[in-house]
Parts: sequence; structure tokens; C-alpha cells
Amino acid sequence: MSVLDRLAGALGRNDEQPNIALAIELATAGDKITVAELAEAIGAKSVAVANDAIKVLYEIGERRPALIAPHVDEFFRALKSRNNRLVWGALSALDTLTASRPELIGLRLPEILEAADRSSVIAKDKTVSMLATFASKSGAAPAAWGLLVAMLRTSAINQTPMYAELALKAAPMNDPAALAKVLNKRLGDIGQPAKRRRIEKVLRALEGPKAR
Repeated sequence: MSVLDRLAGALGRNDEQPNIALAIELATAGDKITVAELAEAIGAKSVAVANDAIKVLYEIGERRPALIAPHVDEFFRALKSRNNRLVWGALSALDTLTASRPELIGLRLPEILEAADRSSVIAKDKTVSMLATFASKSGAAPAAWGLLVAMLRTSAINQTPMYAELALKAAPMNDPAALAKVLNKRLGDIGQPAKRRRIEKVLRALEGPKAR
């Protein structure tokens, strides 16, 4: 039986549980051959197959990123798709690789940003997560921090607290003052008390003896 026959759509399922279970199985087994088959499937003509395949792959990435790292080019190709689910799924897969393989991400930040600009909120969430992780790495391109701070200047109000929290982890290695300046300005845009409190908590951390 092909692995494609085990995807949720092929089983007539509308939920993701078969895909998640498959990802756990493959990550546990370290099945490189089957992972390669799934990576090829994200280019399938069938939208359902491509969507299921990318789901399994980023779930594998969350558990065992080394298994999907050889297929980074397939993820970048998926960023050019008109299928929004495939775009943010590919960004999710790339996000799982950023901590352990930042060199795979750093040189291709323009492709990631372009995809996020024309895609969904989830795509932007994953891009901010990638930039924050990448900017926290020793020797990372300084441009990553600048791009991250720039995204916070115009981010949707609902997303800004989460983005601020993600950016905080990279602040000690970069320019905490730049982040604090943007967040202080954004506070004026945010009326919801819970969201303001989250940003104020980040600001307090930035104003301390050391961002943490």
C-alpha cells in the first residue's frame, strides 16, 4: 500500500487524525523513503493529496525535523502555489527546520516574505516565528531582526501580542530598544486590555537589565 492511500482524504476522512497518526509513525520509525514519497506528493495535481501530504510533513518536522530537511527545496517550490493551504503548510514545515538548520532558511528569506505577504494570517504567524528563531541564532543575518521589527510595525492587532512575545526571545542578541520603540507605539492602537497586558509584559522584560 502506498503511503498516499493512508492519507486522510484517501480514507474518506474529513479530520486530520489519520495524518497526525501517520506523521507520528514515520517520525518514530525514521522512514526516509516514505517521507520522500510524501515530499514528492506536495506537487501532486490533486489538491487533497497535496494538502494531506504537507500536513503529515510539518507534523513530522515538529517531532523529527532532520527527516524533512532533505526536502527543503520542495517546500520552497510550494510557496509559489496558488493553493493557500499548501503555502502556509510549507511555511509551517520550514518553521520546524529553522532552529536546527538555520542555514537552510537564511539565504531564502525573500521567498518566505513574499509568500507571507500574499497568503493568510497563519502564513504570517509562521514567518514571524521563523524570523524570531533565526534572529536568535548566533551569527544570523542582521537583516532578520530588522525584518521582524518591521513586521511588528504593521501587524494585525490580534496578532501583535503573539509576535511581540516571539520577538522577545531574539531581542538579547539584537537591538531590544528597536523592539521596545515599536511596541510602545503600537500600544496606542490596542484597546483590548488583555492584549495590552501581554505587550506591556514584553516591554517590562525589554526594560529590565537584560531582555529575557
